[in-house]
Amino acid sequence: MLEKVDLTKSLTREEYLKSLVFQQLQIRELAYQLYVQKRTLVVVFEGWDAGGKGGNIKRITEKLDPRGYEVFPIAAPRGEDATHHYLWRFWRRLKPPDEKQVLIFDRTWYGRVLVERIEGFCTESEWKRAYREINEFERQLVDFGMIMAKFWIHISQEEQLQRFELRRDTPYKAWKLTDEDWRNRAKWGPYSEAVEDMLLRTSTVTAPWTIVEGNDKFYARIKTLRTLVNVLSRELNYHPTHEEALLEPNTETSEKKKGKKKKGKKKKKS
Repeated sequence: MLEKVDLTKSLTREEYLKSLVFQQLQIRELAYQLYVQKRTLVVVFEGWDAGGKGGNIKRITEKLDPRGYEVFPIAAPRGEDATHHYLWRFWRRLKPPDEKQVLIFDRTWYGRVLVERIEGFCTESEWKRAYREINEFERQLVDFGMIMAKFWIHISQEEQLQRFELRRDTPYKAWKLTDEDWRNRAKWGPYSEAVEDMLLRTSTVTAPWTIVEGNDKFYARIKTLRTLVNVLSRELNYHPTHEEALLEPNTETSEKKKGKKKKGKKKKKS
């Protein structure tokens, strides 16, 4: 499955910037509809290390009312979280739509069938059982009225290496790269197999996966935003406003500059 993903898809910077603002404003309008209709959107992000999950999340939330969303960066369970069933720490983070309308998980319950499976943090019977547990968990959320959107951000090994090296050589980005990232990269084969199993066994009618071609960050961000717009429009039965003017925010400024240049030329001729 993953080897068939077309990682050559890309957008120019101009195409990206035009579409970005337009999609973000649609997301903002739809987020308000979540509040009006008292619904919750749960966004799941998984993907390769350095795949661009953080950048995608930033673009989703950039123009949202900060009172209406929350991002949960998920790491290994500690303290009380480690003493309960692995799904418990996610259950307890869910909030009613009166409090938060958009809940974004940066890494999720899928750690059970990915890192915990590969690193031996759970038994084989536990991670195999988790496919059914996760599907039932997500089905319960949807049956309760929540809206699910799940994204796997896919990049190539070569692209990941370039991003690792860039992080390593850029002082203000170095904190993003850890020894664990390099260890995980060395296990690309086993992780690929685990990802394939995860996508096949947990992409359901209730909560399907969207594979995002992530080698080009511009393309990945726009695909993620468009997918969310489509999902929310369908589930809320609401179509956000389409204003073509938003696609070219600098048109007016450009015209004024052109006008000034023309006036200047006329003065010189006179």
